[in-house]
Amino acid sequence: QVQLKESGPGLVKPSQTLSLTCTVSGDSITALRFYWTWVRQPPGKGLEWIGYISYLGNTYYSPSLQSRTSISRNTSNNQFALQLSSVTPEDTAVYYCARLAGSNWSFDYWGQGTQVTVSS
Repeated sequence: QVQLKESGPGLVKPSQTLSLTCTVSGDSITALRFYWTWVRQPPGKGLEWIGYISYLGNTYYSPSLQSRTSISRNTSNNQFALQLSSVTPEDTAVYYCARLAGSNWSFDYWGQGTQVTVSS
């Protein structure tokens, strides 16, 4: 059973950098053809894909967030991380990490999500 768990501050001030970590158990983040993904859901809105880091360590970001986004990984700890810089209140959302299967390009495992609020 694959499990993902998000962790990080629940409150970030405007203009600062949001930093979250996803800890994975039950599978290696280097396992072939899986893409370790960040997704968010602002209040009252739908899911928004942020980006992923692949099993090879390659990254791909949403064009709308690319200039502010960085996704990295720590293979020793089986974790991957999100950094979103220069945040505004519009970045307030529930942030999820998820595994995307390259075989059919669908999400098969999700974390429980963590609320991040951007406010002074």
